[in-house]
Amino acid sequence: MVDEVTKKTLSNIPLLKTKASPRDGEQWRQRLKEELQALIHYVKNNKDADNDWFRLESNTEGTRWWGKAWTIQDMLRYEFDIEFDIPVTYPMTAPEIAIPDLDGKTAKMYRGGKICMTDHFQPLWARNVPRFGIAHALALGLGPWLAVEIPDLIARGIVVHKERTAPTTSGDNTASAK
Repeated sequence: MVDEVTKKTLSNIPLLKTKASPRDGEQWRQRLKEELQALIHYVKNNKDADNDWFRLESNTEGTRWWGKAWTIQDMLRYEFDIEFDIPVTYPMTAPEIAIPDLDGKTAKMYRGGKICMTDHFQPLWARNVPRFGIAHALALGLGPWLAVEIPDLIARGIVVHKERTAPTTSGDNTASAK
């Protein structure tokens, strides 16, 4: 069961066709082209809707990805480093997106700062293999996670905006957003 917001988000991201992992040589190159086209389309749509919220780049093989994601709360921009690797079982297995700066700061995160997407996103991904890709993981996994978790972390004082951060002591356990 998919709600209307999810349907609208999905309709703005091209679906992929090639079922290939990084171990599949030429087929992976085709899949990577589809991934990049979907990401470009998703970023363009976000910019057109004044909803630009991440930057992403990868190694030349398309197996390691990193960048920045941000959210606005109380007119302040909170920015975080993000990273993930493409699993060898991709696209059967979704990438595990990590926010290393928040590692251990919330229960909705695994070791290494990997965000929890098991309850809501993973079943949706499994039903849509191989059509979902990196853009879908960002739009339906990372985006909603940031929208729910970051305001809570800010309210609890775990994430503090850099402009509101006083000099810290070594015992301070707050994460500072850039």
